[in-house]
Amino acid sequence: MKKLLTLLFAVALTFSLTAFAQDAGSAGSASTTQTTKAEKKAAKKEKKANKKAAKKAKKESKEAGGDMNK
Repeated sequence: MKKLLTLLFAVALTFSLTAFAQDAGSAGSASTTQTTKAEKKAAKKEKKANKKAAKKAKKESKEAGGDMNK
């Protein structure tokens, strides 16, 4: 009887550790995904800011050139 209880405990412990290991693994990949999304968002924001600055600089240079022609 004692061996049967020990065996059942060992099996239950094995299943619980396996489930815990899978939960920890999926949590790690979720944080990696969030990091990747954050990096993409930051890159997109930076690209947009650069585009806006270039557009502003082009507009200012065009206005400065227009003043000379007047």
